[in-house]
Amino acid sequence: MDNIGRFAQLLPGDDVCALIESEVSRFYLTGFASDFGFLIVSRKGSFFLTDSRYIEAAREAVTSCEVLETASLGAQLRMIFSSLGCRFVSVEAEKTTLAGLARLRRLAKGYCVKADGSLDAVLTAMRSLKTPGEVALIEKAQAITDRAFEYILGVIKPGITERDLCLELDFFMLKNGADAVAFDTIAASGVNGSKPHAVPGGKRLAKGEMVTLDFGAAVGGYRSDMTRTVALGKPGGEEAEVYDIVLAAQERALAKIADGVTCVDADAAGRDLIAARGYGACFGHGIGHGVGVEIHEEPRVSKTSKQALRAGNVVTVEPGIYLPGRFGVRIEDMVLVTSGGCRNLTASPKKLVVL
Repeated sequence: MDNIGRFAQLLPGDDVCALIESEVSRFYLTGFASDFGFLIVSRKGSFFLTDSRYIEAAREAVTSCEVLETASLGAQLRMIFSSLGCRFVSVEAEKTTLAGLARLRRLAKGYCVKADGSLDAVLTAMRSLKTPGEVALIEKAQAITDRAFEYILGVIKPGITERDLCLELDFFMLKNGADAVAFDTIAASGVNGSKPHAVPGGKRLAKGEMVTLDFGAAVGGYRSDMTRTVALGKPGGEEAEVYDIVLAAQERALAKIADGVTCVDADAAGRDLIAARGYGACFGHGIGHGVGVEIHEEPRVSKTSKQALRAGNVVTVEPGIYLPGRFGVRIEDMVLVTSGGCRNLTASPKKLVVL
């Protein structure tokens, strides 16, 4: 069953229509990307509406529902709702602004439009459990990412800028099968490595620095995510020690991950080791997050999460230690949660690379 069919079966009743406007949710359900469109889903049928810019491509790509060109949008939506026997129209609360909600209520005049979060919950639950086809696309994206890391090791040298490293990574991934980069690539060297989401700039790499690279590819709309930290020249004593601690923390977290394990416990497996070695205050973010059509999805593997991992989740495992004004280390793999543990989708080596 396709995603629209599975989604329709999860709606609460025959008199409920889901009205999906966000680009990411429309793509997830139809496999078609466009910056404008409406997807209407009910148990009795589904429709995809878009304008003249996309209608030909949509009719070629969207096979799981009827595709219509937008005309008088309000009248068109109301006619569809009536034909499907809908009384209630459910919209995405998290992706709909107040102005957008008011607009949708005007367009759907006469119908009860609700943004109570129930639709978000259904989509989130679906997206968090990857199908074999989705896992295959993520694996393709990660294979490109792994090859990009192997390539970039031959590019890293004193004098190159962080920005140029990012450009090299991006170009390699795009030239070698990626449809797009998964997110804004990060290259952070030396003191910039203490910023988990550093913005690469004109800083030039210098001998003796640690260099953190966080990057990923997108294939078929699905993304990969990995981080490696390397040493440009022999690392200092504390740099080497911190690297070993982060790697040990990651390995402990990887060993903990399995179907049914709480996200809090998976996070604690790595976090507690970092704290025990005296660097607890230097690790602020969660140890991982889901990855799919967006780079940050559910479940969130953190010390505050109330979720449990389930077989079919694809999550990152990325502990880090960040020493402000000095350096940082992060190591990140992406794994598929299984009934008895997890399968690592990342092939790049993790032993500290000294260039």
